[in-house]
Amino acid sequence: MLPLSFFQQQDVLELSRQLLGKYLFSFIDGVLTGGIIVETEAYRAPEDRASHAYGMRRTKRNEALYLEGGHTYVYVCYGLYPLLNIVTNQVNIPHAILIRAIEPTTGIEWMLQRRGKSKIERGLTAGPGAAAQALGIKLMHNGIPLTGPLLWIEDRKVDIPLQEIIASPRVGVAYAKEDASLPWRYRIKNNAWTSPAK
Repeated sequence: MLPLSFFQQQDVLELSRQLLGKYLFSFIDGVLTGGIIVETEAYRAPEDRASHAYGMRRTKRNEALYLEGGHTYVYVCYGLYPLLNIVTNQVNIPHAILIRAIEPTTGIEWMLQRRGKSKIERGLTAGPGAAAQALGIKLMHNGIPLTGPLLWIEDRKVDIPLQEIIASPRVGVAYAKEDASLPWRYRIKNNAWTSPAK
């Protein structure tokens, strides 16, 4: 299991790349589910217009962003699915990494049930809403540490070389003006479980 110190590194972009190939697990409602992180997005407030903490904006909704690295920031997007973000850096530095997709490896039958699906295919865990729903993550899991017993990340020594990582603009952040084009979305090249790209 990765310690909190791993998430307290200063460079959120590097950390977003380092998370590719790590194993994310949940133990929610007595069920173990998880998989390999294959797609992430970095958010680096206060200067990042795409971040919920742009300009050090602080609200009840985004308060978890100001915790020390290694906690969750979970919010509901468009009133539909909760999205899982990993808070990074130190207290009061609101950096975060959105988990956009995982390759399912554990508890797949439960993931299918949670997602209302009958067969294993990309849509099961590709996209941040799908991944969080498959893992059983809800708004109530906002602000919890990634050291178990509910959520944790393991390093199983899967190293993804830089040349196997695709960097591209983030998704759905057109409102962020020039920051919308920053290549802060990272995917494992040719992985069948990443969310669709334009």
